[in-house]
Amino acid sequence: MNISRYSRLVLSICTLYVTSAVTAQPNKQKMDSFISELMSKMTIEEKIGQLNLVTGGEATTGSTVSTGVETKIKSGAIGGVFSMTSPQRIRAAQDLAVKHSRLGIPLIFGMDVIHGYKTMFPIPIGLASSWDMNLIRQTAQIAATEATADGINWTFSPMVDISRDPRWGRFSEGSGEDPYLGSRIAIEMVKGYQGDDLAAHNTLMACVKHFALYGASEAGRDYNSTDMSLHRMYNEYFPPYKAAIDAGAGTVMTSFNDINGMPATANKWLMTDVLRQQWGFQGMVVTDYTAINELIDHGLGDLQQVSALSLKAGVDMDMVGEGYLTTLKKSLSEGKVSQADIDRSCRLILETKYKLGLFEDPYKYCDVNRAKNNILTPAHLAKAREVAGKSFVLLKNEQQILPLAKTGKIALIGPLANSGSNMPGTWSVSADLNNTQSLMAGMKEVLGTKVAINYALGSNLLDDPIYQERATMFGRTIPRDNRSEDELIAEALKATEGTDAIIAALGESSEMSGESSSRTEIGIPGNQQRLLKALLKTGKPIVLVLFTGRPLTLTWEQENVPAILNTWFGGTETGKAVADVLFGDVNPSGKLPATFPKNVGQIPLYYGAKNTGRPLANGKWFEKFRSNYLDVDNEPLYPFGYGLSYSTFKYENLKLNTAVLQASETLQVKVEVQNTGKYDGEEVVQLYIRDIVGSLTRPVKELKGFQKVAFKAGEKKTITFEIKEADLKFYNENLEFVSEPGEFEIFVGTNSRDVLSSKFELKK
Repeated sequence: MNISRYSRLVLSICTLYVTSAVTAQPNKQKMDSFISELMSKMTIEEKIGQLNLVTGGEATTGSTVSTGVETKIKSGAIGGVFSMTSPQRIRAAQDLAVKHSRLGIPLIFGMDVIHGYKTMFPIPIGLASSWDMNLIRQTAQIAATEATADGINWTFSPMVDISRDPRWGRFSEGSGEDPYLGSRIAIEMVKGYQGDDLAAHNTLMACVKHFALYGASEAGRDYNSTDMSLHRMYNEYFPPYKAAIDAGAGTVMTSFNDINGMPATANKWLMTDVLRQQWGFQGMVVTDYTAINELIDHGLGDLQQVSALSLKAGVDMDMVGEGYLTTLKKSLSEGKVSQADIDRSCRLILETKYKLGLFEDPYKYCDVNRAKNNILTPAHLAKAREVAGKSFVLLKNEQQILPLAKTGKIALIGPLANSGSNMPGTWSVSADLNNTQSLMAGMKEVLGTKVAINYALGSNLLDDPIYQERATMFGRTIPRDNRSEDELIAEALKATEGTDAIIAALGESSEMSGESSSRTEIGIPGNQQRLLKALLKTGKPIVLVLFTGRPLTLTWEQENVPAILNTWFGGTETGKAVADVLFGDVNPSGKLPATFPKNVGQIPLYYGAKNTGRPLANGKWFEKFRSNYLDVDNEPLYPFGYGLSYSTFKYENLKLNTAVLQASETLQVKVEVQNTGKYDGEEVVQLYIRDIVGSLTRPVKELKGFQKVAFKAGEKKTITFEIKEADLKFYNENLEFVSEPGEFEIFVGTNSRDVLSSKFELKK
């Protein structure tokens, strides 16, 4: 079938789009008419085929690989393909659909574009640490530009799951523990991907995941059960999903976990009652990888039963498992699903393709010139370097060891010092790992001949070679050195001789976090800590450059190491960005989007907890018959919102414009902030609120505003926030979204712990 014949078959396509407050949408009447006309020509097999999403045989992200793809495309048995890249390959696959299937319905092409495409940005928890909404949107825009240049039009991002258990490996893929910060980031990611016009050739359809509550899996173990009250769902875990939907996200992905006994992928209350009826979502829902098939192991029945359950729950597209493809026709004949169920999902998938402009031009994402000119550009790499530098969190800087002088000799020690393949971080499936700079290479490029670098491995990543193999999958290999630990440490100590300072590059490999990478012990591995102890005995200034995809337990390091820079995994330009910060070209400004516990026994530990009826008094470690531990205090190692700078910032004169807020008015909150250091820098000014008396128990603090502000050395600014009655709302016992009159406490400061406070009253 040639393209002109295809065009005649599917009728003329609407090219007139109307602008909305979110993303431009096609004329709904014309879209409905077009799709109804097309569906009237479709057989039941072709409709079910649209519900089938398969892998393209490249960068798969699960254990199952699709087979017979070409034959199925020609027969109309596939609606979309993911993990296939390059305009040439995607054009060839699209040709099969458009020219060789009966109706010529185009395919949609997806990819896990999580924190960049070829130009990799910091992992999502690192992006969240920037607290810079404009930069976060720019990273999504660049990812969309690059991915669409390579033929992709659908990304399985943003991942907006709230998590308060850093044992969970996928902590690295989210924005941390807070619903307000997570919601703000979800909005920016959706708008960055989708832009103002989904039919443009350089925008991506977003997919919000994982719906829902995946980050609350029991024991931090991936895919595990979640059991949660409705009040906690609506107030603490649902907000980022809803924010992404309200921002116009086109698709939603189900989560793997069960929720109060019903797995998300078969959960009609979640997928229909909440998502569609309460929130008004009108796009399509896709499963995660083989999630329908996994309902069998959840105990819900055989493949035909669980496929019918999922369809009737409101799940439209089956990723890889082909349960829909192989069972729905039989279920239809047996009355287990209805024609309306199949038609609903088919229509939503066709609408998604229509909104992307694929019926108008199926090959719009197959421009080889864009692939040559829009990927890994100097501008994109420069932005990646900038964002990485703003994502790093300075945890400690005793005696102002940092920034280091650009003179003399430095010892660079550690298993993560010379591993370029680990720098992009987990879920960087499209990154070119063979051409990513290591920390050592990046430092050498930035420093040139100004600073000599002595390198030594110092230790293996892990003592256990089997554990190390599991922790360095997908091309992230860190070759093991089979010498003894004593020999490796001796070599490292030799490398420190004659040096002015030591940089210890330690922590996790990139694949020690991410999917199916949960850990029960979340400290720096023991052999690396032994190396660090040996380096400390040299008496030289030491900077711990920490790589991690989750909050770690760093109690010993905080007590003993003079300087700690948490870099997460910074993406393509990690090496240069770390050098920028270590040697003072960039003043660190990152703030933690998640609490760091002192030990695993404190988990879950998060700032927005509830008071108990027996709270521990401030400043106390232990008091009998109070809510505390015998062996450790209740305080975190590093609180939410924490992060140091090479400058210092002084907060004073917190003022409210009124002590009584009427429901129709606005409360103005002003605070004076001064950069009292000698470096220019940025500070994230944070505002928290506490509802002192409520009809339900309320958190001791809730983030309600923040501003990232640039200050010259010595500069003082007055920062203003506005609070409205809507900012004080929550879901009450009846799940009504309300505010309640009464007294509130307001806090402003540099993190969730170190704050100024005042009070006001809401009257209605």
